[in-house]
Amino acid sequence: MTVTQTQSQAQTAARSAAAVAHLRPAFHIRPPRGYLNDPNGPIEVGDDVHLYFQSRPTLDLQMPVEWGHATSPDYVRWTLHRPAMAPQPGGPDTDGCWSGNTVLDDNRVRAFYSGNVEGRPYQSVLTAVSDDGGMTFGPARQVVPDPEQALMFRDPFVWRENDTWWLAVGAGFADRGASIALYRSADLEHWTYEGPLAELPRGIAAGEDTGAAWECPQVLTLDGRRIAVVASWSPERGPAEVLSFDVDVRVTPQRVDHGTNFYAASALRDSRFGPLLFGWLTEGRDRLGWTDDWAGVISLPRVVHLGPDGSLRSTPVPTVDTLRAGPGSPADGVSTGPQCEIAVPEGPGQVILHFGDQERLVVELDTDTVTIDRTHASLDNHAHGGRMQVIEAFDPTSGGPAARIFLDGSVLEIFTSSGRVLSTRVYPTTPPPWRIEATANAQYWRLAS
Repeated sequence: MTVTQTQSQAQTAARSAAAVAHLRPAFHIRPPRGYLNDPNGPIEVGDDVHLYFQSRPTLDLQMPVEWGHATSPDYVRWTLHRPAMAPQPGGPDTDGCWSGNTVLDDNRVRAFYSGNVEGRPYQSVLTAVSDDGGMTFGPARQVVPDPEQALMFRDPFVWRENDTWWLAVGAGFADRGASIALYRSADLEHWTYEGPLAELPRGIAAGEDTGAAWECPQVLTLDGRRIAVVASWSPERGPAEVLSFDVDVRVTPQRVDHGTNFYAASALRDSRFGPLLFGWLTEGRDRLGWTDDWAGVISLPRVVHLGPDGSLRSTPVPTVDTLRAGPGSPADGVSTGPQCEIAVPEGPGQVILHFGDQERLVVELDTDTVTIDRTHASLDNHAHGGRMQVIEAFDPTSGGPAARIFLDGSVLEIFTSSGRVLSTRVYPTTPPPWRIEATANAQYWRLAS
């Protein structure tokens, strides 16, 4: 290859990156390049929150994942660091440091996660300790034995309750269905199997596939009730939806996010704002459409609570308001860039983002529903389209707007006054400025990067 050819390829890559620069999220967590998926182990250490995530430095999905790392003083302004954990050659995670969580143990941060070794039937449950405040973790060791027979066994979640440490692991069994295996310990070193925390034969509940197995189990205590958050998974279909349910009452599992691109939720049981969830916002486009050098992003952190029906409801972390650049203004007719918030105080109403003459995104607020229509949002054949909808979307007693719409490049998250949330991705080929057509009382803010 000649120098001229190399320069030409570099110029072509630069032009391609510039053409899609408006799609890059700015205030959602993502690495500068490479691939990101599951969020892991959010934890508050002193005044800072640490968040880890599965990542690869390139888009090569055969490369073993490591634990990327970001910190923030306020949950909205993040600093990326070097990976906190990487696979150890010849070790129990030699082919990838997979999902898990972190806890504070005598002022040390301890991680529990799944170690992947190609050729083994399961990802072993490992632990590793950080002695520098969560910046890096030492060597790993296995803490519970692999199962003898299971469809899947991975993604530990550890928490402390009533002076006892508990460990939940996602699993699935051919004869029992999706399962959460439960262990207990007095010292985080020696674990005793307690049986399944919850199990459910595969079926359809509230219109959702409950899964042959559950990934990424998280356990929250809300209003004195133990709430499990799981990612529904099956060998033939792979990931489906994130579901929540009361493990004691065994209410019907219900969706946590009603959009198209939320998966692998990661919980922080106790934060300065209360229980929180993060999620992986999947791409919403075919792999052939990954024309830039990054893929994957983390959702806004969500404060969670229970709705009247026992379902998990969400509001954006309060500090997201500090991203607003200046006072609000009427949204209708505004020319906007790729980072903004639009609030609709009450329904019915409509917000249309006109990206170009042939590209638009429509958000409809009806009597009790919110609908996102991506049918004409992108001329890119690789971008996913279609409609998504959530019912029972509004609570006039909440004190908040009927809907808060957050746009960050290709990320769209909508929070409703009843605590419903819809997350999706949009890929307009037309760069900003874009025009907003909105209900007369809608408000607009530009959001700082």
